Amino acid sequence: MDKWQIIHIPNKPAIPPNQQPTVNVFASMVEPKRVNTIIRRLNQVAPLENLRHVKRIQKKFLEGGKTQLSMILCLADENDNRMNSLPQDVQELINSYQLSPFITKVCKNAALSKEEWEEQCKLWPTSYHPPTYNIDGITGFNEDDSQSIFSFMKSAVELAKSGDGLIVNAAVIVDPSIKQEIASACDQICCCSISTEKNSLESCSEQPEVLSSDLFSNGESNHTSLPPNDFPSETRKSYSGVSCLNPWRWAQENSHTTSCYWHPLRHAAMAAIQSSAARDRLLFPGMGHEGDKPNGVHNIQPTSIGTPAKRQKTDHANVENSEELDPSAGGFHPESARPYLCTGYDIYLVWEPCVMCAMALVHQRIRRIFYAFPNPNEGALGSVHRLQGEKSLNHHYAVFRVLLPKEILNKNEVVAARTSTTNTNATTVCQ
Repeated sequence: MDKWQIIHIPNKPAIPPNQQPTVNVFASMVEPKRVNTIIRRLNQVAPLENLRHVKRIQKKFLEGGKTQLSMILCLADENDNRMNSLPQDVQELINSYQLSPFITKVCKNAALSKEEWEEQCKLWPTSYHPPTYNIDGITGFNEDDSQSIFSFMKSAVELAKSGDGLIVNAAVIVDPSIKQEIASACDQICCCSISTEKNSLESCSEQPEVLSSDLFSNGESNHTSLPPNDFPSETRKSYSGVSCLNPWRWAQENSHTTSCYWHPLRHAAMAAIQSSAARDRLLFPGMGHEGDKPNGVHNIQPTSIGTPAKRQKTDHANVENSEELDPSAGGFHPESARPYLCTGYDIYLVWEPCVMCAMALVHQRIRRIFYAFPNPNEGALGSVHRLQGEKSLNHHYAVFRVLLPKEILNKNEVVAARTSTTNTNATTVCQ
């Protein structure tokens, strides 16, 4: 592929147009002048509750300019398609208007694409309604939005390659209203510390450094370049540093590396969420607990007693310019502008998230998820599961896959590793 491409991942897997499931229905040809009367009665006695996408009338144009109308009477019994199995009310209509019922097939499910709809109409007319929920990109992106998406995905890819010879997953959280990066992180499931005076998990989260490939055991090869866009399933083990591809790797490695602390929850998405929360506590310290206040702002008091009300929206006008701070709040943003979790934000991931990360993004109220490579064994947003289409959840995001051009996939140079921070008490290495 020579250029970037954005693909929407629908809530349900697409079905090949010629393989869509069907059901049997009873239908009959009717005279045009009787259509309205019969339909009104059928809607009362035999409504098509589970076939709302199917049109009740089929119109065919015959030679000579004539039209032929056929009407669905009712759903046929799966185990008994005989005429005497028709409901009594429908049978009375048939007798009253001297109809001649026959059995035909209609598509069982509503079309998810225009191609599916066109194939369905070959059997019987159906309705097609493109997705209409208010999330930008479902029906396409303009040039400006596309370039912004490519730029942030490129940042995530470079972050994933910024380690010591090991490809990991990376996450970049973005506020799309101002096209600004909010937080970013790599996988951080492993922390190696020689400190005895500081908690190893605390030091890991404060000073993350990408894990060296030498820490992984079992002699498996670890790729230092990106895979092709199709990312075959058998390639998964070659990218052992990607936490979402290998969610149980920490348990295996924990028995081999006794000097390191393995934390199973610190996948890239989870670490980026934590960074976003830390940013909120820094900008809006009055809303946090006493122990959550950043250094140097302990004199800031909570604005109210008890638990503050949840804010479902972000006042972007108040937080867009980080230089415009509220002097009465000690040089911090006014509390009215504090966002509720990650509501309205986008996240860019190099690999499709696992179920744990995908659910965390539901709880964070993420608006859109973009990822570059599928996760064939553990993917939660298209490869194995489709959490974005789970009706029982109280929040749903839109999911897109970004196909990378050759110039990105074939880029051999690796971005220099971030400068490690040396502490007099500890040296910390994290993935």
